[in-house]
Amino acid sequence: MTAITRKGWADRGDFSDAEFARATAFYNAMRTHDERLHRVRAAAADRIEQWTGHAPRDVGSFGTRLNLETSDLDLGIGYPVEDRDRLKEALASHTTFLGERQTSFATSRLVFSFTLDGIEIDLSALTVDDFTVACRMLDQIDQTMTREERIAHTWVKHLLRSSGRLEEYAAWKLVTYARFCDEFNWVPIPEKTGA
Repeated sequence: MTAITRKGWADRGDFSDAEFARATAFYNAMRTHDERLHRVRAAAADRIEQWTGHAPRDVGSFGTRLNLETSDLDLGIGYPVEDRDRLKEALASHTTFLGERQTSFATSRLVFSFTLDGIEIDLSALTVDDFTVACRMLDQIDQTMTREERIAHTWVKHLLRSSGRLEEYAAWKLVTYARFCDEFNWVPIPEKTGA
């Protein structure tokens, strides 16, 4: 496992046939949550668009099909920097403001959270340019990341989390984004204890 995390990527060749079979079964089990998550994501997206006037995109692990059963939903919007105070006001009665986080070396995003149907929804308001870059990256992941790579990545993610290696887990969640987009300064967000 340490060799894989040091390498910063996982693929089929990193696992024996038996372990990859277990990884595939685990990945297929994660897909059983898709219908509910699609439904909740659509409802959350509708609310966000009503509150902000901007249609969000899934920028998290569910959108890239790399989620665990414990994953929340991460949606993002592009929002003009000069309108951030108005955005905070618009979301104040609907969400909890989690703070401002670095997105790149020169930009940041505002992060809000709310719960819908028992699932935590994190909303990131990125600069318009950063959102464009993120959408381009997500399109590339969607088009080029293979199913075997998704299985391998999700399996490593599961093993790190289940063994309590939360710092490595937090970093591993970002390796796909870093692989497909070096324009952002991807900084791991510490895991919530007990999550």
